[in-house]
Amino acid sequence: MQPIDISNTYIADLHIHSRYSRATSQQMNIQTIAYWACLKGIRLMGTGDFTHPEWFSELRQSLEIAENGLYRPVEKADILPETCDSDVYFVPSCEISCIYSKGGKTRKIHIVILMPTLEDVAVFNSRLAQIGNITSDGRPILGMDAKALVALSLDVTDRALIIPAHAWTPHFSVFGAVSGFDSLQECFEELTEHIYAIETGLSSDPPMNWMLSSLDNVLLVSNSDAHSPVKIGREANLISAPLSYDGLYKAIRTGEGFEGTIEFFPEEGKYHYDGHRNCNVCLSPEETAAHGGRCPVCGKKLTIGVAHRVYELSDRAYGESHNGAKPYISLIPLQEVIAEALAVGPSSKKTQGMYMKMVSELGPEFYILIEAPIEDIKTVAGETIAEGINRMRQGRVQIRPGYDGEYGKIRIFEEPERVELKGQIALF
Repeated sequence: MQPIDISNTYIADLHIHSRYSRATSQQMNIQTIAYWACLKGIRLMGTGDFTHPEWFSELRQSLEIAENGLYRPVEKADILPETCDSDVYFVPSCEISCIYSKGGKTRKIHIVILMPTLEDVAVFNSRLAQIGNITSDGRPILGMDAKALVALSLDVTDRALIIPAHAWTPHFSVFGAVSGFDSLQECFEELTEHIYAIETGLSSDPPMNWMLSSLDNVLLVSNSDAHSPVKIGREANLISAPLSYDGLYKAIRTGEGFEGTIEFFPEEGKYHYDGHRNCNVCLSPEETAAHGGRCPVCGKKLTIGVAHRVYELSDRAYGESHNGAKPYISLIPLQEVIAEALAVGPSSKKTQGMYMKMVSELGPEFYILIEAPIEDIKTVAGETIAEGINRMRQGRVQIRPGYDGEYGKIRIFEEPERVELKGQIALF
């Protein structure tokens, strides 16, 4: 784990989806999102999907403007453990899929947009509806150039924040191997100066992005892109700037007051390595080169993963940093740690029961994962879970990398170790 001071910071997850997006849980409403944000210790959430008319209508009904210029739920979240009860604020956000032709190639670029107010959003939505269909999906697909989307956003409000989403995903991102560009300048041209940040995505982490000197002046942000409540905060941002839109805007534009990010282990992301899911083939970039970019089973073209694409565009070795690079923490979601320690599924009753016991007695999930004394965790949850969190903090994990849409598999314990630990506990 990288050293990072999280005192006097708040946690922000700025990219999620509502239930109006494809393949998204019906539980993704404001009240449930706020509830899970409290359980995890998140103070600022993106609304997601503000372009969708029905969701936008719900946002207007479910949120009210607060003194700090952000939005808060009109109704309090469901009954929370005392240890997790806090105020959660929202900032208007959306993700848009731009599919268009440029440079003789089809481009598919996903962009996250943040706006100061719902009034700005209303103007933006009205203008976007004249360009394409924004009613069919929470993440609309529009046949417009990503550069034109930047121009439109800034024309509505010069305080909009435009962030290329999951910047390395093969099929739908600014640097994607299948349909992206080799640089931000190639995509956004003279408007590149308005791109203050990129989202690293689940399959890359800051050290991978530091390999490109062209990104030295671009802030690296991390968000969950959650499609269900439990996935909220699987990646997030640590901010010490004032909890307001002005504070957030300045932190992302200048980096001042942006303290770092909370990351997935990138190998766990579903596009980290190269591969072909239909043939269960997962390859490192070196192995892909040895096979000429073809699946060794069926001969079809492999999906080139994030690690491979980063190396293609890099001009530094992995691990090299630069002045101004922000620190980060690599975490495993608490429910996954519990499930691994207890040898059950993350959605099992045993895992859910232990999760609620831990957040009720110790505090929010991020406090448990990052700060809670191991002895306190041991008292509440037992030796095996405490040891699992300790190993995660030290980065002592084994991961089978994700590839071609398959999430990686992460292990904290080998089975003999789990049996031995349980035996030691029983002995005492």
